[in-house]
Amino acid sequence: MSASRTVLTISELTRRLQEVLEERFPAVWVEGEISNFRPSAAGHAYFTLKDAESQLRAVLFRSRGRRLRFEPADGLHVMAFGSIEVYPQRGEYQMVVELLEPKGLGALQLAFEQLKARLSAEGLFDQARKRELPRFPRKIGIVTSPSGAAIRDILRVIGRRFGELHIVIAPCRVQGEGAAEQIAQGVRDLNLLTGVDVIIVARGGGSLEDLWAFNEEAVARAIAGSKVPVVSAVGHEVDYTIADFVADLRAPTPSAAAELVVREKQAVVESLAQLRARLERLAARPLRDLERRVDELTARLRREMRGEVSRAAHRVALATRALRASDPVARVARDRDQLESLQSRMLAVLHRRRDRARGALETAVGRLDSLSPLAVLGRGYSLTRTIAGDVVHSPAQVNIGDVIRVLLQRGSLDARVTDTREQDDRPQV
Repeated sequence: MSASRTVLTISELTRRLQEVLEERFPAVWVEGEISNFRPSAAGHAYFTLKDAESQLRAVLFRSRGRRLRFEPADGLHVMAFGSIEVYPQRGEYQMVVELLEPKGLGALQLAFEQLKARLSAEGLFDQARKRELPRFPRKIGIVTSPSGAAIRDILRVIGRRFGELHIVIAPCRVQGEGAAEQIAQGVRDLNLLTGVDVIIVARGGGSLEDLWAFNEEAVARAIAGSKVPVVSAVGHEVDYTIADFVADLRAPTPSAAAELVVREKQAVVESLAQLRARLERLAARPLRDLERRVDELTARLRREMRGEVSRAAHRVALATRALRASDPVARVARDRDQLESLQSRMLAVLHRRRDRARGALETAVGRLDSLSPLAVLGRGYSLTRTIAGDVVHSPAQVNIGDVIRVLLQRGSLDARVTDTREQDDRPQV
């Protein structure tokens, strides 16, 4: 081996490459498409960034992944910031991602669209889930910051219309870290109170980042699970949040929410004022006008009654003539005669059938008697059987000395065989 030849081990070469890469690319932005995105049980995410010609392995550790507002997925075009490191065990290099942003669409907007699509697919935005607001709320719950402009606007509107209403405030942060959890808890706490008729979730206007707490899934789930109708009043009229889609009613501003909640009571007050004015006008009318109206109604009622009586009498007359024309007494008599005739015919038929059946029976009995063995015995014949009961037809069936039984017309004889002959003593003809 030449003395000038330098031979490196795999580990030495890998270490030198690692030093070069980490020194050359300590921090770099990379643009590409996510593929083979695989979250691990530990919370880390492994994926590949690729373009039309190359690909780069990348890892997003759990601590960094928690900060993402959107959900990375295959096919998403992103920009990643991080460092290039070498993984010696596999002889591979990879990018350790510190920041991840969607290309062309802000991370918050993408997260908004992703959550909106997922909750919509679950049916949380369905119109069939929306409930009507109570017509006469007695206790109103408000989830908002106790020091913000939203609560002042709501209280001012409600106080101007119905100052006697019972207001319950669930104070919470409406912006920043932990705000979503406090808002969701405020909705749940108001559901636990007795008598809360409607809940307003509110805050003033702001940027997408300022309003982001109302786009969190925790808030959406709390509103969807509320047993009390919820009005969402977040931001200005042009601002829409996930809370707006899930709530039973969306108000463009906190002040508008207060007007929507108490609008029915204001209408009742105005209606009562109108009814009172009408009653006062009626009370001021001269009594003779009322008496004349009563007389007119009485005369009209009498005319209607006379006409109704006349029409009823006409209907009774028509019914009476129809009843007489049908003459039910004569009809009953005709039916009785027809019934008696049918009864006589039926009895005659039965008698004839009985006589025919009796004659046929007597004929059959006579034929049966003529064929009966007893009738033959009555003419002087007898029937011989062995003690076992077999009929004796031939002398060969018995032996001399056997006991036989002779059956007569009346009674029987037991005899003993003293002789047998194959032929009898009758003279030959």
